[in-house]
Amino acid sequence: MSTTTESSKGINRVLLTIVVLLGVVAIWIAVRVIAPDTPTIFAGTQPDNLGVNDQTLISCPSSPNCVSSQSSDPEHYIEPITFEGSTTEAIAALKQIIENQDRTKIVAETDDYFYAQFTSRWMGFVDDVEFFVDQPKGVIDVRSASRLGESDLGVNRQRIEQIRQAFNS
Repeated sequence: MSTTTESSKGINRVLLTIVVLLGVVAIWIAVRVIAPDTPTIFAGTQPDNLGVNDQTLISCPSSPNCVSSQSSDPEHYIEPITFEGSTTEAIAALKQIIENQDRTKIVAETDDYFYAQFTSRWMGFVDDVEFFVDQPKGVIDVRSASRLGESDLGVNRQRIEQIRQAFNS
């Protein structure tokens, strides 16, 4: 077999691989555009240990893709949201802010607790976001954590800061 024929077959394999990959990407994008709420393989599993236990949200994992106002670790710590008024008003304001966000799902709501899931647009990663209203202290403790991966590129911290800004305006 000649070198030209071997080179030609190698180039054809590379082109075929590129075409297949582009086809997969095109299908992925089409599914995300047509059905953005469809869970992806990157959604992960909803944790079964979320919620408030003795006035405390669960701790962040060691990975840097989580922030919590109850963390003692500076890497994960974020300020709680301060508020004036009743717990009911604080929860109602949070609910309104969350409902106005894209790709969110409210999962649980009580008199002093609120849990929502945020899904990224293209890959379908899910972050679990919790709020606990501590009326006597006048703060809303927050926790926002990615289910999968190591880094979130600061998305959870940025999300809480945007919610804080909307809550305070």
